[in-house]
Amino acid sequence: MAILVTGGARSGKSGFAEQYAMRTASRGLYLATCQPYDDEMRERITKHRTDRDLTGFSWETAEDAYDAADLLNRWGKQFTDELHSGMEPPVVLLDCLTLWLTNWLMELEQQLIDEHRLEFEMDKLLEAIARYPHPLLIVTNEVGDGIVPAYPLGRRFRDEAGRLNQKAAAVCDRVFLVTAGIPIELKSQAFRWEQL
Repeated sequence: MAILVTGGARSGKSGFAEQYAMRTASRGLYLATCQPYDDEMRERITKHRTDRDLTGFSWETAEDAYDAADLLNRWGKQFTDELHSGMEPPVVLLDCLTLWLTNWLMELEQQLIDEHRLEFEMDKLLEAIARYPHPLLIVTNEVGDGIVPAYPLGRRFRDEAGRLNQKAAAVCDRVFLVTAGIPIELKSQAFRWEQL
């Protein structure tokens, strides 16, 4: 069962996702997509790890900036085999989708990779999320509520993040919006055209 958790910066979405995960399984696998480009980012990563360790929950951390789809596919098979042997699968928490997108956009910009590669990678990740057979939480950012970015890459990021979030929400069983630390489940409250 895949669950998407979205919200703005410092909205409490990661904390909510971690709390949800700790109530879902006896252990967790944290898939971190952030790349430490500078000292401030390295400090943030260290703080996040320390905070997770202090919870007492059994977290294992995997860091990968690009290959979330391949990891989910591999883990899905691995944890299914373990489940058949009587071992409960961990909950996987992917944090976060928008950093994963940032990594790919920066790679495309720097390496001059084919423009269709991003769409391919997004589809590949969405298919992996949809197929993943065990508890999975995905954190993402709502970025389209602010001003229009002044530069082309910023506008592209905003647009691609909006599209990716919509597609991820469509394949997830539940979607939470976290604002000011308050989570609201959206899918159960979503408007349906047949209600007209």
